[in-house]
Amino acid sequence: MPHLEIRPISAADHDAWLPLWQGYQRFYQADIPAETSAVTWQRFLDPAEPMHAALAWLDGRAVGLVHFIYHRSCWTVGNYCYLQDLFVAEGLRGEGIGRRLIEHVYATAQAAGCSRVHWLTHETNTEAMKLYERIADRSGFVQYRHLF
Repeated sequence: MPHLEIRPISAADHDAWLPLWQGYQRFYQADIPAETSAVTWQRFLDPAEPMHAALAWLDGRAVGLVHFIYHRSCWTVGNYCYLQDLFVAEGLRGEGIGRRLIEHVYATAQAAGCSRVHWLTHETNTEAMKLYERIADRSGFVQYRHLF
């Protein structure tokens, strides 16, 4: 892939990040309030926060995003890294961008002393699952949740 670069977001990247974030929400048919997205963006920029983001840039245009969060675990001394959101612009999926974004999280989390990277995907996201099956192990756990 010519000139694909993965790099952490900076304050100047908001206008490149927002359309991808909105595309991710459309993909999952989610409607996250603008206020929540604004707080999320600020958390990415705060070095005291455990939340991180990176963008994939192809020839100077943002074409993918990844969000990840470090958190404690009762099972290890090192933090876990939860890869919360991964999105590649339509028309560029299947070109290796998603894999490169995940590999960026792997490298960043390992350098930060994390003991694992984990994530969820919807059972209908079968195309993405083809990639995930090649680069990670399926845990066998089923998610349950209760919303407030």
